[in-house]
Amino acid sequence: METFFHPHPAVVQAALFLLAACLPVAAAAAPLPLPTNPCSAAGWQLVRQVELPRFTVDRRRIGGFSALRTTAGDGRLWLLSDLPRGTLTLWRGLGGQGPLQLERLVELGPGPGGNPGELDGEGLVMGEGQAWVASEGRRSRERPAQLLRFDSDRGALLQAVPLPADWQPAPGQGLASNGGPESLMALPLPGGAPALLMAAETPLLQDPPDRVRLLRWRWAPGHDPRSEAPRPEHQGSLALPEGEGWGLTDLLPAGPDRLLALMRRFTPPTTWEIRLELHALPGHDAVKPAPALASWDLISAGLVPDNWEALAEGPPLPDGRSSLVVVSDDNLSPLQASRLALLTADRPGCRVRP
Repeated sequence: METFFHPHPAVVQAALFLLAACLPVAAAAAPLPLPTNPCSAAGWQLVRQVELPRFTVDRRRIGGFSALRTTAGDGRLWLLSDLPRGTLTLWRGLGGQGPLQLERLVELGPGPGGNPGELDGEGLVMGEGQAWVASEGRRSRERPAQLLRFDSDRGALLQAVPLPADWQPAPGQGLASNGGPESLMALPLPGGAPALLMAAETPLLQDPPDRVRLLRWRWAPGHDPRSEAPRPEHQGSLALPEGEGWGLTDLLPAGPDRLLALMRRFTPPTTWEIRLELHALPGHDAVKPAPALASWDLISAGLVPDNWEALAEGPPLPDGRSSLVVVSDDNLSPLQASRLALLTADRPGCRVRP
């Protein structure tokens, strides 16, 4: 099972290879989306894409998958559902060629930490028998945005942590309704100190429309993440792609002070746009949003146009290459599907440096 504090370097190597080998020297001046000619084939290559079942063997409806975390080396993964009665499902077969098999379903509900009420789970970090969940809010007392800690075996709520005041609903400020928090990831800090990184999906009401805020959750030295609440700290913001309607839907660490961000835009009635972007991790006092260092169109890479919402490190491929895994949220709609896809870095051997 993934722990909070040990990111794997494989995804770092894939993303940075593409950035270093297939972009012009003046990368900061290159237009987005990237990559651009003469390396138009460089990017992420689709390895596998499968539909997940809509029902369990006992005909229980499943779906609404909004976050995932892979487990270490055994081809299994956890999926978080954003349905009001939240669930964690454990699947096996990620590294194979056949369909994924549902191994376990855990309902998330009341426990020693209280009653979570209606959930809208959008971000997930697993570790040490616990599941940290970012629950999206509706600017109401009945559906607040929160950071929640569950027992991952029993699904019982252990702790509910409120968001800081500037993320809370108030006139002209706070998260928009259904605007986050949308992502939660383990954030490696110097010395192995535990921390989480949360992101909004859309700009806070008091912020400019070109950025989404990040929030770091950190434990004081000597405090135990298994029993004590972290404290929130500002962590700057990331620039959204140009144009209206973009939102950030998931984050993945990509090496020291680097993030991979999954960006999404839907244009009615049926147009989905999905980008994977590489950003520098902004400082806590950064005024300007961190721009994208590189951007890849994942629909052009082969993903079925749909609501791709979750991102994680995938298993090593048979040839040793690293992979990413992405999952789509079907919204329980008959016109959509829960899909899982594996992507790997496409390396055409381009040479654009003098």
